Amino acid sequence: MDFDALIIGGGAAGLSCALVLGSAKNKPFAEGKQIGIIMHQKTSHLQTALFNNVLGLQPGTLGSDILTEGKSQLATIYPHVSQIENEKVSEIQKNKDGFIVTTNKNNYYSKIVVIAVGYTNLMTIEGLENYIEPHPRAAIEKDRIWLKNTDHLIEDNLYVAGTLAGWRSQFAMASGSGAHVATDILTLWNDGKQTKIHDKVIA
Repeated sequence: MDFDALIIGGGAAGLSCALVLGSAKNKPFAEGKQIGIIMHQKTSHLQTALFNNVLGLQPGTLGSDILTEGKSQLATIYPHVSQIENEKVSEIQKNKDGFIVTTNKNNYYSKIVVIAVGYTNLMTIEGLENYIEPHPRAAIEKDRIWLKNTDHLIEDNLYVAGTLAGWRSQFAMASGSGAHVATDILTLWNDGKQTKIHDKVIA
């Protein structure tokens, strides 16, 4: 399957990125764009999270519920975004048109790739080794990593979002990071014109 943008990781950053990209579906610059997300979720820190300090979330909200509801939200409102379940990415390779993303089951081709998996040193995706460094905002004893980037961009058309981009493990930061990357991609699709997507209540 071919994509214009493929997100790897279904946690806070990945889902946020997918939702913002999906919300641009009626914009001329996003018309016909193929968007996908490989739903790595088992290692998301949201699985064990409890939220009392996030604006807009009911105190006591469980991270595991956000993961479930986020998938449902994406499928219901933006069904054109392909959710790829039960696959794990093992390798990313560059080719002349973008990237080949290899999972335990399939190969996918995408012009743009967003890496939004967790920041533990267990992250093993071949092709990313040269970008791995100790995480700049995590305690040294936790042995966390990041993918070296400039403003979320690792290299042309290869992005990283969330804790793996160097942000602290805070839900609002990870979610905002995913949205940031999505608006950068939309700006790219919109011929470099600064782009964001908002829904508004019409009075």
